Amino acid sequence: MAKKKVKFCCNSCGYESPKWMGRCPGCGEWNTFVEEVEIVTKGPRGAFQHSGDTVVQKATPIVKIVTEEETRIETGMEELNRVLGGGIVPGALVLIGGDPGIGKSTLLMQVSALLAQKGNRVLYISGEESMRQTKLRAERLGVMSEELYIYSETNLELIHQTIEEVGPKFVVVDSIQTIHHPEVTSAAGSVSQVRECTGELMRIAKTKGIAIFLVGHVTKEGQIAGPRLLEHMVDTVLYFEGERHHTYRILRSHKNRFGSTHEIAIFEMVHHGLKEVRNPSELFLQERSLGAPGSTIVASMEGTRPILVEIQSLVTPTSFNYPKRMATGLDHNRVQLLMAVLEKRMGMLLQAQDAYIKVAGGVKLDEPAIDLAVLTSIVSSYKEQSVQPTDCFVGEVGLTGEVRRVSRIEQRVQEAARLGFKRAFIPASNIGGWDFPEGIQVIGVETINESLRACFNDL
Repeated sequence: MAKKKVKFCCNSCGYESPKWMGRCPGCGEWNTFVEEVEIVTKGPRGAFQHSGDTVVQKATPIVKIVTEEETRIETGMEELNRVLGGGIVPGALVLIGGDPGIGKSTLLMQVSALLAQKGNRVLYISGEESMRQTKLRAERLGVMSEELYIYSETNLELIHQTIEEVGPKFVVVDSIQTIHHPEVTSAAGSVSQVRECTGELMRIAKTKGIAIFLVGHVTKEGQIAGPRLLEHMVDTVLYFEGERHHTYRILRSHKNRFGSTHEIAIFEMVHHGLKEVRNPSELFLQERSLGAPGSTIVASMEGTRPILVEIQSLVTPTSFNYPKRMATGLDHNRVQLLMAVLEKRMGMLLQAQDAYIKVAGGVKLDEPAIDLAVLTSIVSSYKEQSVQPTDCFVGEVGLTGEVRRVSRIEQRVQEAARLGFKRAFIPASNIGGWDFPEGIQVIGVETINESLRACFNDL
């Protein structure tokens, strides 16, 4: 006889409790417990788990395990290949999250078409749209292929049967929060459903060597909805960033078992879908105002690729006792630290000034090498003096005002020289051991005093 069991699960971390609690002991969040009814039956679970899929293995010494180089499959998008670590690994489980309308379904539909055009059978499973609606979206994107199969279903048992019948090499599930396990009585999107459905799809991916892409909804805090366990179960977690009303989208890797997590992919949303941005530096700098106070250029590294980005500052007298400090695309605490260094080491009275700092283009920068550019941008706005448009800045700033060494300085300077910059201010400790590119003057500075005096006349 089946027996009902009532439990309460945390929507944030998946913590289970026999009674409702206001605060979760697992993650500390408030009002995240929801009631779920679980049907406990005797006997083996998983009516549609085929015994032929299970492979019994024995523990083996690591030195006796034979390994082969995993062949990656290119998606047809160089930007996506870079984020995935060179391509798709067969049997990988990839989770893509992002705000509503950011372009998750559009990206996966375009990737599905590119893979199908290469002769790979792709199954696109939509739990939010009918097959007719999915085709209308595909026609708008210009996506048509005989090897691209569309299926609209939310029942995991029927999805498993369809995968057996179609035999695809790639599967897209849009989205995981709409899929429900027939043996779990809670509603679709609940903690139990997301955990069980992801576990079943992971088993399918690993046993059959099928690469599966999952679309995940996000909460208002920007985290993927469902238990935190979801991100631990998958092989790769990708986040789509950007504003819905802006054309640029950034795909960033937060977890990747098969590659680096420092790479980003940049796309532009156009009328026929997402378009790859091959030269992001030129894109971010094409609309900057030359000679405007508060504008500086930094050579930042995103993974293995250098990107030149504009940093803008607006420093203005405040009318309140406590000045405002606002940062977009930068760490707010880092900005406050740099302004404190300016007050202490350079004698600038910024206590009565509001400061607004942003990274143009919607990029988020978090590496220490941007410190010198941010600091110079603040001084430029405060002094109402512009820096030369052909100057770029790279360097980490310490609390004593020193400019510290950064990594991959050669690639940063080469990218600046390629885009026509004439001077590059870098840490003095990075000078030596490499050849400077032609057409650019490399200036090594030890302190912020040296750098600022070379840029402004009255310091």
